[in-house]
Amino acid sequence: MQTETTYRNQPAWSRIQSHLPERYRFAEADLPTEETWNWRGHRIHLDRYYRPDAPARVVLFHGVGTNGRQMSTILGHPLAQSGIETVSVDMPGYGVTEVAPGANVTYDDWVQAGTDFVEAELARDPRPIFLYGLSAGGMLTYHVASRSRARVSGIIGMTFLDLRNRDVALGATLTPWLGRISLPFLGLGKLPGLRALKLPMRLVGKMHKLVNDKATMRDMLKDGTSAGNWASLSFLQDFMTPQFDVEPEDFDVCPVLLTQPAEDRWTPLWMATSFLDRIRRVPVQQVMLENASHYPIEEPGLTQMHDAVLGFIRQTLGKADVPVQAVA
Repeated sequence: MQTETTYRNQPAWSRIQSHLPERYRFAEADLPTEETWNWRGHRIHLDRYYRPDAPARVVLFHGVGTNGRQMSTILGHPLAQSGIETVSVDMPGYGVTEVAPGANVTYDDWVQAGTDFVEAELARDPRPIFLYGLSAGGMLTYHVASRSRARVSGIIGMTFLDLRNRDVALGATLTPWLGRISLPFLGLGKLPGLRALKLPMRLVGKMHKLVNDKATMRDMLKDGTSAGNWASLSFLQDFMTPQFDVEPEDFDVCPVLLTQPAEDRWTPLWMATSFLDRIRRVPVQQVMLENASHYPIEEPGLTQMHDAVLGFIRQTLGKADVPVQAVA
């Protein structure tokens, strides 16, 4: 269970951001407003940049090797600088979110938390909401949009992994042979006595390929709230065998944008397109981020991601006045 309720008490994110280009590193004035959203006993941490005049908001979801503050540094703050309101969410088990006592978090909890958060946000403010997801967060945007239906205006992901596809699942695990051995045993996560058993994520997936820079990777693996996290067997079982509310052939909720890092050594382009090619009822676009790792810390990929998201919002809303300038 996470016990730190603010990133001011957590130095890991600051060490990690030191590897980003200088203009992406937070000064005191750049820090987001930190909030807590209570959901089913969890105290879910939010990094928020309020922009009351923004035409839209972007909710940012991390993956299984990152957290909300790492999303704020690479995209939440840059978008806010360009006039878009953003909020980065620490899902239960990651970041500085406090997990409810005795809770056994599953991936479906993430989907339901994301869905309920979108509903709560729209209840307080009707402005359009877009979802952005990094890595596993990409498919999380799809699941949340599917469950929220017409409540989401657009989803943006990096990447969209359908782990029901055996080739994708084996490609995402630490090694294919380990995947062939371990995947059948994930069903043990349904057993009461084993559900809470935790495994280091670095032994499950290609966490060592999260970032291509070795010094950055070392700092991320030291962070128990992101790449150095341990996940329960119940979470892994649910994550690797997800339930789909809407199959891609029937997905008609909103347009989709894939922002694919060109130098992604964990989840190459084919893993995302094998799923996205099945979506035919809404527009699907793709942008390659030059020189970028799976967790992108490199230019020009960071600027290209920022510009692509702004352009996607502008196109979707039909607003020519939504800014598309790069980070100042």
